[in-house]
Amino acid sequence: MTKHYELLFVLKPTLVEEELQAKIGFLKEILEKNGAQIAAFQDMGTRKLAYKVQKFERGYYGVFYFVAPTSAILEVERNIRINEDFIKFMSVKYENKKELAHWNKTVEKYNKKVETAQEVASTEATEA
Repeated sequence: MTKHYELLFVLKPTLVEEELQAKIGFLKEILEKNGAQIAAFQDMGTRKLAYKVQKFERGYYGVFYFVAPTSAILEVERNIRINEDFIKFMSVKYENKKELAHWNKTVEKYNKKVETAQEVASTEATEA
């Protein structure tokens, strides 16, 4: 049975852009291999942490919203734990109607932002 999830992760701030994209792709790949359907991704960028974690005061934040079987969560969490570039993570399961409504609203919000950004980029490309 599939359920709705949110996976928040924090990567080391010392990673360069290519390494960040590789780690995000790595997570996406693991989720999809284990039967997850990714609904949205929120790129929160580098932010200050509330407290030091592994001597870091900042970290790169990202959030995946997806629908998956519970076995996918176990596998992605196992892979995050053994990868030293992830300094924190948290997975949240949405179950009741109120939570699912919030999940759907959030996914819709981030998908609209992505569509708007793509429209702006394509408009700028045609003008150039």
